Amino acid sequence: MANNIPRLPVEVLRRFILDVLLALDVPPQDAKICTDVIIASDLRGIESHGIGRLKYYYDRIKSGQHKVITEIEVVREGPTTAVLDGHHGMGMVVAHRAMQMAIEKARTYGMGSVAVRNSTHFGIAGYYPLMAVKAGMIGMAFTNARPATAPTFGVQPMLGTNPIAFGAPTDEDCPFLFDGSTPISQRGKIEVKVRQELPIPAGWVIDQDNQSITDPAEVMAGLDKGTAAFLPLGGEGETLAGYKGYGLGTMVEILSASLQTGAFLYGLTGIAADGGKQPFCLGHFFMAVDIEQFCPLDEFKHTTGQILRELRSSKKAPGRHRIYTAGEKEFDNEQRIRLEGVPVIPNLQKEIKFLQSELGLWQYNFPF
Repeated sequence: MANNIPRLPVEVLRRFILDVLLALDVPPQDAKICTDVIIASDLRGIESHGIGRLKYYYDRIKSGQHKVITEIEVVREGPTTAVLDGHHGMGMVVAHRAMQMAIEKARTYGMGSVAVRNSTHFGIAGYYPLMAVKAGMIGMAFTNARPATAPTFGVQPMLGTNPIAFGAPTDEDCPFLFDGSTPISQRGKIEVKVRQELPIPAGWVIDQDNQSITDPAEVMAGLDKGTAAFLPLGGEGETLAGYKGYGLGTMVEILSASLQTGAFLYGLTGIAADGGKQPFCLGHFFMAVDIEQFCPLDEFKHTTGQILRELRSSKKAPGRHRIYTAGEKEFDNEQRIRLEGVPVIPNLQKEIKFLQSELGLWQYNFPF
């Protein structure tokens, strides 16, 4: 990161995000939840889902695709399960409620699972397993998304970026947290490349002739028109097991749509039959597992910690000085970013100034 790029203190950025959401008429308690999810991404160094997504939410609220008043309906409920309808409210609020329900059910019955329909973008998937981790549990979160990923041997974007997030507590300060999309990359990273005005690597995205696209602006336009598609994890064809990423993405689609009988694949475009905008109708799935139902929590933490330590202490490749386990880099980022602040590149500065101007938030004297 260039030295001349300004950094905003975390608490200043947190207050600004909250004020933007309040100015858009998101209720205070819901705005606090959304702000916490958004700032968690910036803290962990995940530029694609933090303050860089705030105008994204602004645009969707203004278009009516996200409702600012989140009315959550319990459609179906059993001792260990539930189905919620988010009625196109704020996805982070819906997801927070769903994960909390899963945790409460797991605390009583050992396991809890909640499926959600008619939701909207819920931020970083990893936020929700960490809620379970803080409760001494294993947590999992899945969501479908707008069509963006081609099936193996295909070129049409069909599946979303469909992330998988899994968290578990350890005997270290840093929990284990895997949070990754099932294609090679995802829309948020392309948005970051557009802001940075940098190309993307060949092999991430293909056109209708199965040729790589490296211009991020072309990729974003192609994703919207259905003429560009991410390749699944493993890449094109079967040589590097691209079918595994394809299979994992389909698994997430089933968990996120079939269990709540909701929209899927091209039902998630946000585009109505007449070409106008409509809600995205996203689906999510959450699970919490009470570790104490299987073994003492301290023993689980120790075993998990030993697994991670042995992985990190294994023989390193030439020229490599450290092996990481999932969640470590983000944990380290958080310690640093809390001290140094969140970097704001020029094109992101423009979005922040736009929101400040549109919503009259002149109390913020940003250094740009």
